[in-house]
Amino acid sequence: MLKRLIAGLLALAVVGLVGLGVFAWRPAIGKIDPPAPSSFAPDLVARGEALAGAGYCSTCHTSKGGQPFAGGYPMKTGFGTIYSTNITPDPGTGIGTWSEAAFRRAMHEGVARDGAHLLPVFPYDHFTKLSDDDVSALYAYMMTRPPVVASAKRNSVPFPLNIRALQAGWKLLFFKPGRFEPDAAKSAEWNRGAYLAEGVSHCGACHTPRNALGAEKRGKAYAGALIDGWVAPPLTAANPSPAPWDQAELTAYLRTGVSRYHGVAAGPMAPVVHDGLIKLPGADIRALAIYFADVDGAAGRGGALAPALRRAAVADRLNVGPQNDPAARLYTAACASCHYNGVGQPNPLRPDLALNSAVNLDDPTNLIRVVLYGVSAKDGAPGVVMPGFNRFSDAEVARLATYLRATRTDKPAWPNLEKKVAAIRAQGK
Repeated sequence: MLKRLIAGLLALAVVGLVGLGVFAWRPAIGKIDPPAPSSFAPDLVARGEALAGAGYCSTCHTSKGGQPFAGGYPMKTGFGTIYSTNITPDPGTGIGTWSEAAFRRAMHEGVARDGAHLLPVFPYDHFTKLSDDDVSALYAYMMTRPPVVASAKRNSVPFPLNIRALQAGWKLLFFKPGRFEPDAAKSAEWNRGAYLAEGVSHCGACHTPRNALGAEKRGKAYAGALIDGWVAPPLTAANPSPAPWDQAELTAYLRTGVSRYHGVAAGPMAPVVHDGLIKLPGADIRALAIYFADVDGAAGRGGALAPALRRAAVADRLNVGPQNDPAARLYTAACASCHYNGVGQPNPLRPDLALNSAVNLDDPTNLIRVVLYGVSAKDGAPGVVMPGFNRFSDAEVARLATYLRATRTDKPAWPNLEKKVAAIRAQGK
């Protein structure tokens, strides 16, 4: 009886493995000779360049100090570190032998030229929404880049998670292939913004929390998430900033990295703005702003701005004159000379910390990182530097954050701040 049971289980396992293999199998698409760059129309290449910027292709496919698009950029996930691959047209180590059909399948279905399933750190779950014309433009742009010889680095994803066939099961559970479908109830600009945000710019990849299997949580789009040691804030009405992210604020931030009421782009968002979205025309930035102003319900929060400005003006005067509180003295000595506004309106180059997103988030991570490591001229406002204060002790950084939270917001104190500072310092910049 036992032997029959074991035999039956083995038979089921074999049938299951064969079934998985059949289900997961995708054919290879034949190699081609790398197409000549001159075979692509210049206007198609230019459109592809803008789309590649909007998709941050260079950011994720370029290692620190490496050649553009040659891969090797490490992405730390809950399953191990995954390195981006070489997407230059090098025929040996890049995608030089990929036909446009193979490139299109990768973008729309997450399958490589050789039939292997791609890992979802490559956001094909967003790129599937791209039109065929835009995929053609991206292909033209990539195939006209200088080829670079750079072999793929070995990922650290452990067995059996590194079995590519298992990705077919992941797709069955979480991947919905298909092009973007406009919302007829919305304007053309809104739909353009939605197309960019949900497709090539894959904003949800950072701003949507993920489940235990690494998929974006359904029903939690843009609800905020941790990414690369930073908090990607909610882009919905749950965003805790006292001033609403309206169309004007979003347009300024996405175009320049600087907003009057929310601060500057820093951390992983800095290259998104300065290296990526900078390639998009102004009309597309406006479309993104229209879309996200609707997502976060800015129209219904217009009345929140004036009270927020009044509270910020009151807080701004707290550090005038002699200070007895050690935390206040620390703030006055280290921060107040730059973070003040005495002309009635916040100066975007001197972010008002009562309005700043980092001070108002439920998680102090972003504020601590900025205090420890500062904001470079390249990351924040162009040409403007905020120095880091990593010479401060953990206790001093915690005291400063506690003081700002208490005097600049009406939100509860952050718990265990000193331990949080120590943990972030240990992670490094």
